[in-house]
Amino acid sequence: MRPAPQQRYRTVESHDRAVVQMAPMEFGSSADASASAGPRYIKPGTNLRTDARMHMASSNGRSFNGSQGDSKLELFGFDSLVNILGLKRIVGMGGVWQSLVLVAFCGSCTFLTTISLSAIATNGAMKGGGPYYLIGRALGPEVGVSIGLCFFLGNAVAGAMYVLGAVETFLDAVPSAELFQESVTVVTNTFVNGTAAGNATTISTPNLHDLQVYGIIVTILLCFIVFGGVKIINKVAPAFLISVLFSILCIYIGVFIAPRPNASKWITGLSITTLKDNWSSDYQRTNNAGVPDPNGALLGLYFPAVTGIMAGSNRSASLKDTQRSIPTGTLHATISTTMMYLLSVFLFGALSTREGLLTDRLLCAAVAWPSPAVVYAGIILSTLGAALQSLTGAPRLLAAIANDDILPVLNYFKAYEGSEPHVATLFTSFICISCVIIGNLDVITPTITMFFLLCYAVIMFMISWTFTVVSLALASLIYYYVSLKGKAGDWGDGFKSAYFQLALRSLRSMGANQVHPKNWYPIPLIFCRPWGKLPEDVPCHPKLADFANCMKKKGRGMSIFVSIIDGDYHESAEDAKTACRQLSAYIDYRRCEGVAEIIVAPSTSIGFRSIVQTMGLGNLKPNIVVMRYPEIWRRENLTQIPSTFVSIINDCITANKAVVIVKGLDEWPNEYQRQYGTIDLYWIVRDGGLMLLLSQLLLTKESFESCKIQVFCIAEEDTEAEELKADVKKFLYDLRMQADVIVVTVKSWEADPDRSGGSKKDDPEVYRSAQSRIRTYISQLNEAAERERRPLMEGGKQVVVDEQKVEKFLYTMLKLNATILRHSRMAVVVLVSLPPPPLNHLAYCYMEYMDLLVENIPRILIVRGYRRDVVTLFT
Repeated sequence: MRPAPQQRYRTVESHDRAVVQMAPMEFGSSADASASAGPRYIKPGTNLRTDARMHMASSNGRSFNGSQGDSKLELFGFDSLVNILGLKRIVGMGGVWQSLVLVAFCGSCTFLTTISLSAIATNGAMKGGGPYYLIGRALGPEVGVSIGLCFFLGNAVAGAMYVLGAVETFLDAVPSAELFQESVTVVTNTFVNGTAAGNATTISTPNLHDLQVYGIIVTILLCFIVFGGVKIINKVAPAFLISVLFSILCIYIGVFIAPRPNASKWITGLSITTLKDNWSSDYQRTNNAGVPDPNGALLGLYFPAVTGIMAGSNRSASLKDTQRSIPTGTLHATISTTMMYLLSVFLFGALSTREGLLTDRLLCAAVAWPSPAVVYAGIILSTLGAALQSLTGAPRLLAAIANDDILPVLNYFKAYEGSEPHVATLFTSFICISCVIIGNLDVITPTITMFFLLCYAVIMFMISWTFTVVSLALASLIYYYVSLKGKAGDWGDGFKSAYFQLALRSLRSMGANQVHPKNWYPIPLIFCRPWGKLPEDVPCHPKLADFANCMKKKGRGMSIFVSIIDGDYHESAEDAKTACRQLSAYIDYRRCEGVAEIIVAPSTSIGFRSIVQTMGLGNLKPNIVVMRYPEIWRRENLTQIPSTFVSIINDCITANKAVVIVKGLDEWPNEYQRQYGTIDLYWIVRDGGLMLLLSQLLLTKESFESCKIQVFCIAEEDTEAEELKADVKKFLYDLRMQADVIVVTVKSWEADPDRSGGSKKDDPEVYRSAQSRIRTYISQLNEAAERERRPLMEGGKQVVVDEQKVEKFLYTMLKLNATILRHSRMAVVVLVSLPPPPLNHLAYCYMEYMDLLVENIPRILIVRGYRRDVVTLFT
């Protein structure tokens, strides 16, 4: 025989949570209705659920078994029977008319959700995953996975809550089954005519360990059923459904034949007078523990009751015809349950006084025909059915997320099509059993409720701001993690469709007119592999991606990476697609915002001419062509490079595209290599301010932020140097650009009388070598033309070479190179104006000019602007 437990008592104050949570009115007999109740005493350490039942027992004057405590299932239930049991309390608080509005509002919300669900489900073949599959395909993988994982967690913990509700109801109905009994003594002091009369009642309550032991056993049994597969579940499920329907029928029968003999004093039977008395609201002071108040808690109490519409979609993988079954079943369930709830509001409002609606927690059990045991059995079986439903849907949801291969960490939960998700079921069972062991889910229950309500957006804020923020924060963390670690999944989601429509609208609004300099952004066209060879697995020079990032204005902008495949389009189309995928992957790997384009053309010149004419839409066309300087052309004896190089520059000039040619690309610093020194600009011709803009963009990058800018103005000897310097300084000041201005005078060709005789003995070796190569090349072309009896031709056009002009260009490049080496040998990077290819000059000669210009300069940007400003003086 087990000894009686030791009892200790404490006074329940007015602020005590158990008292405040229930806050029922004290109702006595008609003779002493005005008598006030004295303090109660309860055993310390009793949990909240026990306190609530004890309070009900003392205030109602009924035995403990006759009045149920407020089960969390009443707050969180998704099955119709338990929802009906909790609906009468909403009627007692909000009155009939407000309850009707509440039921209609929640029903309309879920009806709209059902229509959306049906529209997506009938829009194509649907796989497993239920709401995750629908939301993910509609809003993208990031949103789908974040909400899907929260929804999975909600289902897994909901299974534990249903199990605890079933066990609690069973122990209340069969107290002898308790293994760890606790006794609570309730002392009620009533003051009548100034005299205190005390009454002590000792009742037994289920211990937390009872809930844990029975809960673990029930959960394991349910898990065995789930492990058996869909066939066993389909055989067991009708038993739970029939019990729920039968219990609801018995309640309705009892309502229509009430009041029966020995019925509770507040059950009046269906009465118009009672309906009128309960028509208006009568809110009671409560806390946040679950009893409704006028500040939106009625919505939080009832809305989860209508969210069971996801039950069918959770098992979408097991349905034979999802396009038919989900819309039909979900719509019928939504409409039928909403009508049943509306009918229940009227029946409860006309059946019992408000006192009974507020205080008798299982009024429906007392009314049910033929006995309350029917409702007890119905609650147990319905909650077990709901738990089985959660343990069935949650693993399939997790397996569907894993099968989409978005998060590699979920690969363990994959399940092949047609097989049972055993690993996901085991993990769900672990979560469910862990929550059953905890036993008290008062803290996490509202958050889990919010996880379910993530599918309904706005309703969350009307229920609880605090837990909405917590749930959205967790979902946002998952979203961020999926964005960083998840694999890309292109499902044609709604966000991308919205982005596409927004892009089209923005493109149309921009028009085709010239963009104002204040709104001008560089859109570089990166020429990936014009010359030279790279490894087969490297589609673009890695430093070109680094340089493209340096050209972004305020961190914004887009680059277009282009490569040209020589050949026939029909023969090389598949190769071009493969190369485009490789280039796109490489761009993402280098973390450069841009797109990849591959062109198939008979030659590089023809391909580039097609690109420069057609690439882009409206004002979103590339405006700067960026390419590597062909340093290898003479070393590798690539004689076709000069003509291609000159053709590209001429095409850019014709198409009004700016040009940036990078020499020393291999030594270009990355974001972690900080540079110290100067950025020197050799401003020779007006370029619309592009060179100045590029220098400012370089300063915004971490690798160049410690540098300063020097502007060198090249002028002839007879130019007013100080006046030119003052003008340039004023111009830079108006542009709000800080730079040192230096004017450098250079003697022109015409001003040097010694140049008419050709080379001088003191000319550098590099200059004399260039002259010699040019003369040899021209001589060979002339000999070939004479043998073939034709004029000198290049690019299909006749060319007349003026050797004096060739000498002049060589001399100019020599002087400019010497000036750069004299003033900027230690510069971090040098920017110089690009001279356009002169008419009637051979491409080979132009390459010699350029080689002479960049000789011995390790890192140089050769820049040519175009016929418009990219900087402005005006705000």
